[in-house]
Amino acid sequence: MGKNHPNVDPYVVSRVRALESLLLEKGILAADAVDRVIQRYEADTGPMVGARVVARAWTDPTYRRLLLDDPTAALARFDLDYAMLRVVENTDAVHNLVVCTLCSCYPSPVLGLPPTWYKMPAYRSRAVSEPRALLREMGLEVEPAREIRVWDSSAEMRYMVLPRRPPGTEGLTEPALVPLITRDALIGVAEVRPAARAAR
Repeated sequence: MGKNHPNVDPYVVSRVRALESLLLEKGILAADAVDRVIQRYEADTGPMVGARVVARAWTDPTYRRLLLDDPTAALARFDLDYAMLRVVENTDAVHNLVVCTLCSCYPSPVLGLPPTWYKMPAYRSRAVSEPRALLREMGLEVEPAREIRVWDSSAEMRYMVLPRRPPGTEGLTEPALVPLITRDALIGVAEVRPAARAAR
């Protein structure tokens, strides 16, 4: 855990390991249960579900409209029952950014495990107070002419960004588009590039 999440407090890591060991000892937790949950959120569901949803929206205008109007029905087409999501679309005029200012509400079934920085107080406050500067520091320069809209997730509603499709990908199929779409782009701290880029 410490290796994969370098910003996690070592005390927290020790406590989690101790709790896991105790649950295994008592027979409450199966030996591979934690690994299966992590695998599910890292690979089997999000961010792969989110990426697949976006790729479908880019290649199917009818599905794109459904995703924006009724995300629950759109996600059901990927066998995901999730009614807490609203999808906001990036355009040439608007760039969307997702945050949770109160805690770290996040659509894990769609985007997988949240990045460490998403839960940090600096991100949560600066996303609202100075989003353009924050995005610049995270490597994304949003053109001055584009409005930045910040969406504050809550216990009742979570958000996902539908990024702009990058130029030069018009001939790519839905499966070929999926690897280009990162979790960061679905949060709004990155744009999708024609070549795949690793998530933070």
